[in-house]
Amino acid sequence: MTDNRGAAPALRQSNEREARTLSGYGMLLALLLPVAGVALAISQIDRVADGLVVLLLFVSALLFVFVVVGFYLLQPNQAAVILLFGAYRGTDRTPGLRWTWPWMLKRKISVRANNIISERIKVNDLRGNPIEMAAQVVWRVTDTAQALFDVDDYRAFVTAQIEAAVRTIGSRYPYDDFEHQEVTLRGNHDQVGVELRQELIARLTVAGITVDECGFTHLAYAQEIAGAMLRRQQAQAVVAARQTLVEGAVGMVEMALTQLSDKHVVELDDERRAAMVSNLMVVLCGERDTQPVVNTGSLYQ
Repeated sequence: MTDNRGAAPALRQSNEREARTLSGYGMLLALLLPVAGVALAISQIDRVADGLVVLLLFVSALLFVFVVVGFYLLQPNQAAVILLFGAYRGTDRTPGLRWTWPWMLKRKISVRANNIISERIKVNDLRGNPIEMAAQVVWRVTDTAQALFDVDDYRAFVTAQIEAAVRTIGSRYPYDDFEHQEVTLRGNHDQVGVELRQELIARLTVAGITVDECGFTHLAYAQEIAGAMLRRQQAQAVVAARQTLVEGAVGMVEMALTQLSDKHVVELDDERRAAMVSNLMVVLCGERDTQPVVNTGSLYQ
């Protein structure tokens, strides 16, 4: 047997359902009844007892207030959560003039898309380097019941979960990979953005919120290591450029020697070949313009 006495109780998840409400335009006709009652009382004021007239006026006023209090207005992409003494009775998403019983409490909530840009936070990437990150997220409420009843403040909840998701994704990958063999935050922006969206959707489902779009608005090394990392990137770039230059120079020297030999332009022994290779490499790999040296003797003098 399993003892569950020490287990925490599971959160009871709320689910949105349609509320039973009426069109407000139809209920406008109901206002004709108290108006007609007042008109009738005024027309019969000299023919009936005063008490009956007062009663008719009182009932007409009470009916007028009863109908008027039940009206509420919904704009497009706006919902009203209907409550009865704290109990959830459903959600009305029909825009326009609406009506429900006066004792029903109406709490309006927007289901439009919201855009938020998080604060810059410092995160340690996969290699432990401190980096600064910020994200832009487009989110909206899909379940009004969960948004109002399953979390305390759904807007603050979204802000907190965005920060948590950015930290999770930031620590999962390195900022950069100079050998281009890993998925990185800087080099695989789209792929990491998709994973960030999936992480946010999983975190915000409990609040009835979905994420339509997200991405990083700021991604950089922290200030304390930015200078060192910049010098490292510059050194890597210089090494890569030198490597490409040397590979090209070696290919050109090889091509030159092959054509000289094939066309019998000149016969070179090993020493002359080595001298030509040295001179060509200096010309091709040097950063400054080369100055020719005229040799009036032979190679061996």
